[in-house]
Parts: sequence; structure tokens; C-alpha cells
Amino acid sequence: MLVAMTIEDMLLELGHDVAGLASRLGPALALAREGQFDAAMLDVNLAGEPSYEVADLLAERGIPFLFATGYGRQGIDQRYRDLPILQKPFLAGELGSALKELTPSLRA
Repeated sequence: MLVAMTIEDMLLELGHDVAGLASRLGPALALAREGQFDAAMLDVNLAGEPSYEVADLLAERGIPFLFATGYGRQGIDQRYRDLPILQKPFLAGELGSALKELTPSLRA
């Protein structure tokens, strides 16, 4: 949760609002189904469970997303390897660049 709070601080410093945080699959699925947001960042691993169900829901809803992972691009399911990926640990500037790459509507 400490990492999530640090990322939340980075996003706020970059001028973004944070619609929600989820460190477990169930709450992440609920946010993906019902949340109102422009983009999402997913960790590949949510408390030991892969987040690909969340990615599938976001893709179905047309919500752009990226993965933050320590596994590298090869650790991402083949379906999602073309998405922007942030290699952990990352800096706020790298996060900002990844968000800009993710969707033109986030370009400042």
C-alpha cells in the first residue's frame, strides 16, 4: 500500500486526480467495471493474483491503461505487450511520459 500511496502522490504532483486505488483483485475488478476515469495503471500482480481480468474489463470499456511491473515486458501477457509499460521502480517523470503516451487527452 505504501507504493500505491507514493504513486498517488506522483500522480497528484503531475496534475492528475486519482479515482481509486485497489491492491486486491476484487476491488480492482469493481473499479474497472464501475469506475469513471480517463486512464488506469495496473500492477501485473495484485496480492499474488494476476490483474489480466482487470485489463480485459478496461479494454472492453475502451479505457486506456498501462502496466507497472518489475517483471519487464516479457513478464506481461502477450495480449498486452504493446501497451506502455513502466518498469518498477520508476520516477514521476517516467510516469508522466507513460501517461502522455497512453492517451492524447492526458497531454498537458
